[in-house]
Amino acid sequence: MPHSNPRRKKNLLLRLGRIEGQIRGITRMVEEDQYCVDILNQISAVRSALNSVGQILLEGHIRGCVTNAIKTDQGDESIDELLQVIRKYTL
Repeated sequence: MPHSNPRRKKNLLLRLGRIEGQIRGITRMVEEDQYCVDILNQISAVRSALNSVGQILLEGHIRGCVTNAIKTDQGDESIDELLQVIRKYTL
């Protein structure tokens, strides 16, 4: 993401740090044989947090890279790549 702005990057890193902490927490919960439903709830929270990070990245990519590609007459290639990413991301 060569066109990222420092604020967005800081936001993403903070979110990813929290997610990393949540994953460590889930690992501890499994090690301590905690209640399955509580672990599943934490997994759901991590998925939601990762989806938020993905949405921020996707929006930045569209507003930056894809927009620039369209302006420089490379839009078709960039849009094809974007569609592939969206297909993978939404599975």
